[in-house]
Amino acid sequence: MSGLEITFLGTGTSVGIPMIGCDCETCRSTDPRDKRYRSSIYVKTPEVAWVVDTGPEFRLQCLRENIRHLDAVLISHPHMDHVTGFDDLRRFCVPEDAVIPVYARALCLAKLKTMYDHSFNGENRYRGYLKPEPHVITGPFKLGETEITPLLVTHGKVDTVGFLFSRGGRKLCAYISDMKKAYPETIDAMQGVETLIVDALRHTPHPTHMSFAEALEFRTLVGAQRTWFTHIQCEIKHDREEAKLPEDVRIAYDGLKLCLE
Repeated sequence: MSGLEITFLGTGTSVGIPMIGCDCETCRSTDPRDKRYRSSIYVKTPEVAWVVDTGPEFRLQCLRENIRHLDAVLISHPHMDHVTGFDDLRRFCVPEDAVIPVYARALCLAKLKTMYDHSFNGENRYRGYLKPEPHVITGPFKLGETEITPLLVTHGKVDTVGFLFSRGGRKLCAYISDMKKAYPETIDAMQGVETLIVDALRHTPHPTHMSFAEALEFRTLVGAQRTWFTHIQCEIKHDREEAKLPEDVRIAYDGLKLCLE
């Protein structure tokens, strides 16, 4: 492998699928592609590996995918469906002197420090405790040989950040899980991206997420060669809805792996 291997740890909306108390066709489906943990990806390169977001099922996602090594964590925003598994990162910094780098915008890090003060305050440096090393995202940065460009977008009344992963000058992948609109500079940065992974909640319009129609327009706007929809709600049944999409657009599902060379 010389590029990126991306594993979808979760592809679901904030309540997960099946949803509590819902008896719709998707929530009752036996198709494993309709079982959706909260949205997250695991990215592996020849040099390093990282995860984007740590939702409520993070421990279960790591067990399912046999993830045993992690060099860094990227957090898109501090909503509960993206950070409530944060403490399970302790398994990736077991020795007393081991830390796990955490990359996020300043506001997001401030909220994480409030939520997980016992980890960030520096007092608990014991073996097996979570010891995060905060890194404020202010612009592009590198993990191994991958350049990571933050992609600022709106998510209702708040901003969130997606990530563009580039290697050798190629824009291999952009990942944006929670988005309603993108800023002009974000659209410019993404032009010609090879693989786009983007928020596409459902067909019905939503105030803080893109619909399928909006996501299709966005993929055309940035000139994506290949697109995968994520952060999916139970209005979307995988086999029924994927068949209606253009050939270059697919619906992601939990456990899917993409090898981007």
